[in-house]
Amino acid sequence: MSCSPRRKERPVERWDEELAELSGRVRHWPAGAALFREGDGADWVVVLRSGRVKVTCSTAAGAEVVLWILGPGEVLGESAALGERERPVSAAALEPVTGLCLPASSFAAHLRARPLVMSSLVRLLGRRLREAEEKLVELYSVDTLGRVTRRLVELADRYGARCPAGLRITLPLSQEELAGWTGSSRIATAKALRVLRDHGWIETGRREIVIRNVDALRRRAGRSSAGSTGGLQRGRVSGAVPRQA
Repeated sequence: MSCSPRRKERPVERWDEELAELSGRVRHWPAGAALFREGDGADWVVVLRSGRVKVTCSTAAGAEVVLWILGPGEVLGESAALGERERPVSAAALEPVTGLCLPASSFAAHLRARPLVMSSLVRLLGRRLREAEEKLVELYSVDTLGRVTRRLVELADRYGARCPAGLRITLPLSQEELAGWTGSSRIATAKALRVLRDHGWIETGRREIVIRNVDALRRRAGRSSAGSTGGLQRGRVSGAVPRQA
């Protein structure tokens, strides 16, 4: 009697490759469309194949807070396979997105059958939790200019493409979305961007940012604190923590 060799388990690097064998439905979302909303029923998981998505939650005042930005190869809505009945967060396409939608039951069965894959998911959830906690600490210890600078450095590292002026951020973020990601008001974020433009470190356009001096941004981000100006005009941007994003 012959049997097929058992697949060797390994830590998950790309969830689209790991879950390719599972049956699901391929869906497409245009830019700006909601993949799901906070409070929706949670009965399926999305594996991103192309495009990038913002994952958000809402404050009691109704402001949007950006938690993570996810791209191809990543999974979202995974809490549906872990017993959540309602979505704890919202997800929306920042650009045209294609994803494989899997029933939560299929994803859960896959996790039970492959302990190393379950371990990879636990590490993924732990990493996302740490990122959220770090940004919460930033909210109370880093001024608005510092938080904006840190997010710009992160964008440059993840989505920067060389151009004649420096690094063009290929992720189409609006000023409101950047404000939600930094935990700042739109007005405070606009002031921070103006300071950075005045110093010649960035250029901005509609949903477009070009980093002209990433080293200067890294230095400012590395010493950002509520009591540090980093050599910039702190009076231009309040160091107080806004109550709404």
